[in-house]
Amino acid sequence: MAGPKTTASSVSSSSSANALQTLWKAYNDTTSPRLKLVDTFLVFLMLSGVVQFVYCILVTNFPFNAFLAGFGSCVGQFVLTASLRTQVNPTNRSEFKDVSPERAFAEFALGSIVLHFFVYNFLG
Repeated sequence: MAGPKTTASSVSSSSSANALQTLWKAYNDTTSPRLKLVDTFLVFLMLSGVVQFVYCILVTNFPFNAFLAGFGSCVGQFVLTASLRTQVNPTNRSEFKDVSPERAFAEFALGSIVLHFFVYNFLG
């Protein structure tokens, strides 16, 4: 009696699962806790934007400017946070020689204040 046949899909899913486990282990081993915190905030912003978009599609978009303000706030904050992560990542130090982590955070904070000022004014 022959053993179970291995199909291409089971081999592919096994190799992709192994690749994801390797990626996750390397991420946990090499990423600093501060960058993990920034990454967690990026995931939160992405999920928040997805929830707002799904709510707009499935339930209602009645105050459409409110949806645009909230979604724009998520997207804008995501971009600012991704920029902060890029600037404070130690592996990118050669590209941002003149930018200290404190300056990067100050620019992030000022950009966030300006972004949310415009979002608040857009709400009407």
